[in-house]
Amino acid sequence: MARTRSRPRIHPGAEVDARASVGDGTSVWGMAHIREGATVGRDCTIGRGVYIGPGASVADGCKVQNYAAIYEPARLEEGAFVGPAVIFTNDFYPRAVSPEGVPKRAGDWTPVGVTVRRGASIGARSVCVAPVTIGRWALVAAGSVVTRDVPDFALVAGAPARRLKWVGRAGVPLEPAGEYRFVCPQTGEHYTERDGTLSMSEGAA
Repeated sequence: MARTRSRPRIHPGAEVDARASVGDGTSVWGMAHIREGATVGRDCTIGRGVYIGPGASVADGCKVQNYAAIYEPARLEEGAFVGPAVIFTNDFYPRAVSPEGVPKRAGDWTPVGVTVRRGASIGARSVCVAPVTIGRWALVAAGSVVTRDVPDFALVAGAPARRLKWVGRAGVPLEPAGEYRFVCPQTGEHYTERDGTLSMSEGAA
């Protein structure tokens, strides 16, 4: 039987532009601000005070916690998690004025975005300095400053963030299971490391 989806639940205190798109089953809590052209998929949770900039994209099943700022042109793939007060920047060389002292306008710079791949998680109060990509099922520890791409399944921490361990799809650190092989203690899934990258072993779901 097909699942019946409810319409979006938007708190009266939220500000959702009429030109934004919010999918069925998504909850948008008070003081959230979703700008024009932004897209939020189905079954998402958009917490209190979240900002999602013009044209930013949030795919199905994502959770964006309170007071996170998702500046355009950020893109979140399915099942991404963004913790409280996380910041995604979008200007690598920010200035309020030109060298002549003239206030800069939107057309005076080219925004660059943060991409969060499927299932990845960004811990509370982390800052992702665009342009960076957070790989599939990666985990960024709380308070990190991400200045370069994060590989799939990597656990990174610090300022700047560096890889500490590998994690599986459950978010649990993997345990060694032989040369270049790892196993998730929670799910039993097996992973293989090759040339500094990690992938699920053949036959895994």
